[in-house]
Amino acid sequence: MITREKGFTLIELLIVMAIIGILAAIAIPNLLNAVQRSKQKRTMGDIRALALAIEAYQADNGSLPSASCASGMYTTVGPTLDATSFASLVPTYVVSPPLRDGWGHYLAYKVDITESLYNIISFGRNGSSDGAVCGTTTDFNDDIIYSNGSFIQWPEGPQH
Repeated sequence: MITREKGFTLIELLIVMAIIGILAAIAIPNLLNAVQRSKQKRTMGDIRALALAIEAYQADNGSLPSASCASGMYTTVGPTLDATSFASLVPTYVVSPPLRDGWGHYLAYKVDITESLYNIISFGRNGSSDGAVCGTTTDFNDDIIYSNGSFIQWPEGPQH
């Protein structure tokens, strides 16, 4: 009588390892893409919250709040915020103003000369200004720009 040992053969183990490798090769890039997309969405939500506080301040005071920034055109990039920015909004308009984007970079805020136009800009994953292209973007490095009540440049569709 032949007794057979119980266990897996080397071929069976290699096939299982190959299947796991293929699944990981498919899943990991999708996971990394989802993480970057969540950072974009968080940044957009934070910008909206900050904009609501700015607009409420403007409605009450008749001018836009200063964030220790120089005045200029609303389409131009302003200086980046810092930990002391928007002290005039706290605590009446927002408990803690979101000053950083999803990637940990400080947002930029600019007010025009007439103090009636403003913008808030996130520089994206790379943390540097890529210039405004307006409309949708498909690169995590592209800027996210909110100006006077709406996004003028935002992420949409497949990103890379």
